[in-house]
Amino acid sequence: MLNPVTFALALLTDGPHLSLIRNPLMNEMMALRWLHLVFGVIWIGLLYFFNLVLTPAMRTCDPKLRVRIYPELMPRAMAWFRWSALITVLVGLRYFYIYLAQDGQSIGPHRAFHWFMEWLVVWLVAYAILYVLQLPAKGTLLDNAWVRVIGIAAVVIGASWLVFVLNQGPTSSSAHLAIAVGGGLGFVMLMNTWGIVWRCQKRLIAWTRAANEQGTPMPPEAERLMRWTFLAARTGLWLSFPMLFLMGAAGHYPMFG
Repeated sequence: MLNPVTFALALLTDGPHLSLIRNPLMNEMMALRWLHLVFGVIWIGLLYFFNLVLTPAMRTCDPKLRVRIYPELMPRAMAWFRWSALITVLVGLRYFYIYLAQDGQSIGPHRAFHWFMEWLVVWLVAYAILYVLQLPAKGTLLDNAWVRVIGIAAVVIGASWLVFVLNQGPTSSSAHLAIAVGGGLGFVMLMNTWGIVWRCQKRLIAWTRAANEQGTPMPPEAERLMRWTFLAARTGLWLSFPMLFLMGAAGHYPMFG
């Protein structure tokens, strides 16, 4: 029969040994990955909740019930949504820049900065076009869902291809290229979060609170802002699928070379 004391001593002496890596950069990258995942889960989880649960539920709610629920639910939900989005992207940008520095060090001291600035300009221009494509446009060509879908897809594919071409080189790693595209999609989603969704929601929350507490009718512009929020959130929903695939591919599926 095995002696319990002997067994415990064996576990202590021969069991798994853990040690922290002393490389500061590797520890920083691990911390960045962890923060990116934690806040990314909060952000994307709320994005899916808004699109798949809240919006359909609100459509079926009685208007009187809606103005009671909305100002209680949305301030906290939007706070978590927008700040988790910002932290996710800021942490991701630092992580991305580490890859740029590693891949560009044999080319020149400023290659990483040039790659990053080219990446930023491409996605800012892409977002400026996407912003227009997401505007509510009742009675115009952009009111057609297929026109929006094709236009948004064309801009995203074009920006992804351009970033890929600009960042590709003999030393560019697969992770670098995957994040260049996937991170760009995340950047667009962040711009939507702060540039459209939050701007509209601030006003909608104030209006529904006034309607609930003071009986003030919702202004005519509320319908337009709700439509605009819906379009931006739905764009973010669809962009999240390739974005998440490319973020996973960066570390686990080397597909670019």
